[in-house]
Amino acid sequence: MTIGVTLPSGDTAAAPNLVDELLAQARQAADAGLKSVWFSQLPLSQDAITVAALAGRENPGLEVGTSVVPIYPRHPLVVANAAQTAHAATGGRFTLGVGLGSKGFLGPVYGVEYPPPIKHLREYLTVLKQVFTGEAVEFDGETVRAHAPGLSTVGGDVPIIVAAMGPQALRVTGELADGTLPFLAGPRALAEQIVPHLPAGKRILAAVPAIVTNEPEAVRALAVEQMSFYAQIPSYQRILAAEGVDHPADLAIIGDEKTVLAGLRRYYDAGATDVLVSQTGIRSSEERRRTWEVISSIGS
Repeated sequence: MTIGVTLPSGDTAAAPNLVDELLAQARQAADAGLKSVWFSQLPLSQDAITVAALAGRENPGLEVGTSVVPIYPRHPLVVANAAQTAHAATGGRFTLGVGLGSKGFLGPVYGVEYPPPIKHLREYLTVLKQVFTGEAVEFDGETVRAHAPGLSTVGGDVPIIVAAMGPQALRVTGELADGTLPFLAGPRALAEQIVPHLPAGKRILAAVPAIVTNEPEAVRALAVEQMSFYAQIPSYQRILAAEGVDHPADLAIIGDEKTVLAGLRRYYDAGATDVLVSQTGIRSSEERRRTWEVISSIGS
C-alpha cells in the first residue's frame, strides 16, 4: 500500500506564482517521504499535466499524476500527446488520471455540447489506448472521431486511471483503464460500490480529505464551507448516500495523529491500493506539512 497527496491542497491563494508554489510543495512531499503527488485540473488554473511533468522531472523517484483531467472538452489526441510528453519527461513515472467532469459545472464554462458520458468515456479511452499502445489511430465513434497520421513519436504506454464511481463508469474503467481514483467514496462505499466492480489487479486510489490539527472543530467548519460544492453534484450525492453521510465534510478525517492514521487505514482495509490525501492545507501550510509528516509513515 502506498500513500500520496493531491495538490493544490488549499494553501496557495497567496502565492505570487502558483506553478512555483506547487513545484515547491511537490519537493516538500518528496522530502517528507510521500510516494506520489497528483495535480488537479480546473478551468483558468494550472495545467495539471504540465505541472506533473515538471514536478516529476525535478523529483526523481516520485510518481506524479493528474487528479483529474476532465475528458470534456479536450480531444483525446490532445490529451494523449501531453500525457506521453509528461511520461517521457519523468522517465515513465507519470500516470494520467481522467474524469467525466460535471455537466452542470463544465457545460456552461466551455459552451460546447456535453456528450453522453458513458459512451464518451468508452470511446475516449479507446483512442487513448490506441495511442499509448502504439497502434494506428483510426476511430469513428458517436462522440469521438480520431484519424492520426502515423504513429506517436514520443512513445510510452501511459497508465490511465479514471475517476469512476458509478457501476457503468466502473465497468468501462475495468475494461479499458488501469484503475480508478474515487473522491469522497468512504470506506463502506469503497468496499461495497467500487471494489467489487473492478477486476483483480486494478489500482484503486482513494482520495481522502484529512488534516492533522489541534483545533478540529475550527478546521471542520472550514471543511463544511469549502466542500459544500460537491454536495450539489449528482455523482457525489450518490456516493455519499452509499456511505450513509449527508455532507462531503462528514468524510474529512480531522484530528490528531492517531485519529488521522486510523481513519486512513480504514480505506486500505476497504480495498484501496493507494490513498491520496487531499485538503491538507485547507487552513494553513503548517497543518499541511504536519499532516504530510504524519501520513508518510503509512506503507513505509
